[in-house]
Amino acid sequence: MTAISAHCAIRSDRIAALSASSSSFSGQILPKHSRFSGVSVPAFPVLRRSISCQSSSAASSVSSVNGKANSELKDFLHINDFDKDTILKILDQAAEVKALLKSGERTYLPFKGKTMSMIFTKPSMRTRVSFETGFSLLGGHAIYLGPNDIQMGKREETRDIARVLCRYNDIIMARVFAHQDILDLAKYSTVPVVNGLTDYNHPCQIMADALTIIEHIGHLEGTKVVYVGDGNNIVHSWLLLAAVVPFHFVCACPKGFEPDKETVEKVRQAGISKIEITNDPKEAVQGADVVYSDVWASMGQKEEAEHRRQVFKGFQVDEALMKLAGPKAYFMHCLPAERGTEVTDGVVEAPYSIVFPQAENRMHAQNAIMLHVLGF
Repeated sequence: MTAISAHCAIRSDRIAALSASSSSFSGQILPKHSRFSGVSVPAFPVLRRSISCQSSSAASSVSSVNGKANSELKDFLHINDFDKDTILKILDQAAEVKALLKSGERTYLPFKGKTMSMIFTKPSMRTRVSFETGFSLLGGHAIYLGPNDIQMGKREETRDIARVLCRYNDIIMARVFAHQDILDLAKYSTVPVVNGLTDYNHPCQIMADALTIIEHIGHLEGTKVVYVGDGNNIVHSWLLLAAVVPFHFVCACPKGFEPDKETVEKVRQAGISKIEITNDPKEAVQGADVVYSDVWASMGQKEEAEHRRQVFKGFQVDEALMKLAGPKAYFMHCLPAERGTEVTDGVVEAPYSIVFPQAENRMHAQNAIMLHVLGF
């Protein structure tokens, strides 16, 4: 049932070659690939204003603040900051490094001697463990900075934190509430900044999801992905991916809980993918390749949890909904899952559930993102 995409397939001779030469890999790079023909997608400056963020004009203003615009260093803030070719190359590299690590290879250490600060204003198991483990396996050292270590924007201004940490570290990852915080970190940092999650989007998660879909279906392009639940930061990142890679994306959510209208409109205007926003999950899932769910009340919304349970009745992903999706549909969830609320225990544990391979791929996708932004 599992297929591997041509652009993500890992040939045995390729792995053998990587392993055979691994003794000389430390501090070096994986070969660049030229197997893709990219399609440039226009940037959407308006997206940077959504969900408590202001227009930062990051691409134009950053050179006057930190010089990154004139170097090879990059940030990973939104998926649609990159074109199709670049996104697919990152996914390709994720698959290669994953295969290398799975083979037991431990001498490929491109991050040897490098350090990363991990800023958390929101706690997380997967984000911390996947970033810290991945960076360590590739030779680097990650430093955890929790909510009480920095108190970003309260104890110290975000721009000052960025200016200090970039003098200690080679890369900064941040998991924050306000999207403006990640924009400010990137604006004032001279080293790459990776968006580990904001209230607006979660690009690392969707890169891991894309890798998982390619592994199980064989391709991302042309698939039908149906998200059932709240039109939250996960939905925004799926939409931004749909502005770059062509596929059919449907968000089925209750009235009043739709994703950001400006984001939806700009992605539709890009004309890359088919985008649907609906209030009917039963109709939405028919013919889906992937049915995707997330918690109904995200971090910071827990006081709304009981109200949301009432509003979201009928949007639970259960066995009956998966049957409507059809026999080829997989189930995905970014976790943590509230079993019995947005999804039943039976769906999470079903053979068509790829929730845990999806969780594992957070590390592999993020490794590739970090390799890319650091210039490897």
